[in-house]
Amino acid sequence: MNQKNSVEGFRHRFSQYGDAVHERWLNTPGWQRWIVYVVLIVAALLLPSESIGSFMSPYTDWASILFFPIGTYVVLAIGLNVVVGQAGLLDLGFVAFYAVGGYAMALLGTRLGWNFWLILVVGIGLCALSGITLGAPTLRLRGDYLAIVTLGFGEIIRITARNTDAIGGPNGVRGIPHPPSLPDIELFGVQIFKYGVLDPRPYYYLLVALAVIVIVLVKRWEKSRVGRAWAAIREDEDAAEVMGVPTFRFKMLAFAIGASIGGAMGVLWAAKAISINPNDFQFLLSATILAAVVMGGAGNLPGVILGAFVVAWLPERFRGLQDYRMLIFGAVLVALMIFRPEGLLPSRQRKAELQEGSGGMGTLGAEVPGPESQGEEVASR
Repeated sequence: MNQKNSVEGFRHRFSQYGDAVHERWLNTPGWQRWIVYVVLIVAALLLPSESIGSFMSPYTDWASILFFPIGTYVVLAIGLNVVVGQAGLLDLGFVAFYAVGGYAMALLGTRLGWNFWLILVVGIGLCALSGITLGAPTLRLRGDYLAIVTLGFGEIIRITARNTDAIGGPNGVRGIPHPPSLPDIELFGVQIFKYGVLDPRPYYYLLVALAVIVIVLVKRWEKSRVGRAWAAIREDEDAAEVMGVPTFRFKMLAFAIGASIGGAMGVLWAAKAISINPNDFQFLLSATILAAVVMGGAGNLPGVILGAFVVAWLPERFRGLQDYRMLIFGAVLVALMIFRPEGLLPSRQRKAELQEGSGGMGTLGAEVPGPESQGEEVASR
């Protein structure tokens, strides 16, 4: 009993501290916020420094880890958060859109000789179309049924790629071209637009630019009527529909936007990787990104970014422990779910849902008793 009280006390103190920081941020003038944003971008650009890498990743190349898995997981988690965190739709096949983007870069680049930037635009369009194609017949389903269908879609894409010799079959596609280089521009002593095989830092800087654009767009959508419609659908889809919200259209939009973000990351990753094959797009990647979204705080963009960073970084940080590194990684995840079931940086709405017993994710969450409902249940007995 004492142990349970101590855990609850820790949660309460941590929650109070988070609420105080959030209130202070909401009351911060706009110009001060922009200073913080610029500082964060500069800090992200400075991350590949060797002095930082010596601690963060002593066993592997830190710049390479920043691009994949850390940066890649962050962008994918932002895209999945639109679907899961904001619209409340459980998608277990998100890796399919990542695969469509990767294969778009591979096939259009090697066979048609298209430019990276043109392929990026086309890949985003193809993935948006894929999201609509998946969503049109399936988004009338909810909860577990929708999750099963999206899981099947992800596996269909992977198995189709493996069994289709016209796109490389199980061997995949090799010789994928890099983005066009501009070798005379330097930043921090690095030729940031010289894309080759040996130096991963130019790709990381390009990923930072992509992440910044995606974050700005997602935040704009979140604060618009689109974001309010997504929140209404997540809380109670039936009530939202009764109030006049075109739920099917907005769910389709969420799928298309999330798919586009995943596809954009797939294009960039394939341009860096040079070769891809169907085994790069296993279901485990979808599950890992979903874990990052939930662990960070579904619906809250800073929390999702933090969750993706932790999920990607921890196994690499303890790589020197070999077999034990995954044990440590799992133990950290379990501890976080015990002490912070609503996520590292949850949105206020999700925290309220968890206390009400809706699983912390609107209609997506299972009806499980939250802290307050547990106390009431015990008192009634």
